[in-house]
Amino acid sequence: MATWNASSPAASPCSSRRRTKAPARRPSSESPPLRKMKSMAEIMAKSVPVVEQEEEEDEDSYSNVTCEKCGSGEGDDELLLCDKCDRGFHMKCLRPIVVRVPIGTWLCVDCSDQRPVRRLSQKKILHFFRIEKHTHQTDKLELSQEETRKRRRSCSLTVKKRRRKLLPLVPSEDPDQRLAQMGTLASALTALGIKYSDGLNYVPGMAPRSANQSKLEKGGMQVLCKEDLETLEQCQSMYRRGECPPLVVVFDPLEGYTVEADGPIKDLTFIAEYTGDVDYLKNREKDDCDSIMTLLLSEDPSKTLVICPDKFGNISRFINGINNHNPVAKKKQNCKCVRYSINGECRVLLVATRDISKGERLYYDYNGYEHEYPTHHFL
Repeated sequence: MATWNASSPAASPCSSRRRTKAPARRPSSESPPLRKMKSMAEIMAKSVPVVEQEEEEDEDSYSNVTCEKCGSGEGDDELLLCDKCDRGFHMKCLRPIVVRVPIGTWLCVDCSDQRPVRRLSQKKILHFFRIEKHTHQTDKLELSQEETRKRRRSCSLTVKKRRRKLLPLVPSEDPDQRLAQMGTLASALTALGIKYSDGLNYVPGMAPRSANQSKLEKGGMQVLCKEDLETLEQCQSMYRRGECPPLVVVFDPLEGYTVEADGPIKDLTFIAEYTGDVDYLKNREKDDCDSIMTLLLSEDPSKTLVICPDKFGNISRFINGINNHNPVAKKKQNCKCVRYSINGECRVLLVATRDISKGERLYYDYNGYEHEYPTHHFL
């Protein structure tokens, strides 16, 4: 018979378990020991000034940048760097010219999707101005021009000057020359992203057509007489047939796009109507468009209207104004903008104020009689 042994492992099932000692608790008042941190002076002493090296390298790499157009590195404040190829371009050397430093990313012509506007073909020009060729209309036009010349011969110069009647435009006789003239206008409009328009546009969200009432004009507005209205309608029909005044749009490095006479233009000849979107002046007070034209001056400033040729326009968009504070600049004026009441609505017409010779640029007084727009910076 087996005897019980206290030392036997089977004596108690719990004899194989060992009791471990619990860790001593730290009093709540004590805080854990702080890890020793390096001081900023020690860190900076061992660090390498990577940023300063990069800045120095950037300054050295861009110090010799020159303009890809003129080859000069002068005028750092006007030198634009392409964010893709890092090539430099002067703002005045770009075509079209850049008048202000772009905000955000800027890409040159080679790196962007935009390409220089090429010369438009005859088919594209006719489609651009929505012109249809009609031989019989051309014959009628030649007959009407002969009648107009006979009428001018029968009228003395003194009477014509005294009555101040508008004269219809006389287009160039060569069809190819007229096509080239329209091509320069189409190229300029396309380069600025402007669509051609031969009249005033009333866009939803801007001023409605009902707001354009000549009776609201402050002090009244001169009414276009019946004879001048017939001249205007005749010129508009000629425009629709692709027969425009002998004018070309050229680019000047200082003045930007401007208009030159491609043939002689007589005094009092109708040149063009100022076209574009009609809007209230209060909506355009902070607009940076440089060609906004006054359409209606109302006694109530909130009803004053302006023409904005930033999205739609014609050749009047590119005729430059003069510095009417400079006597020398005043001598360059050879046309003017006149606001007329036509069928109860305000319209702005551009008319020659003297004989204009071929190659002469067209200028007009931007302010007219208002003298509200500053023209001190005009050339």
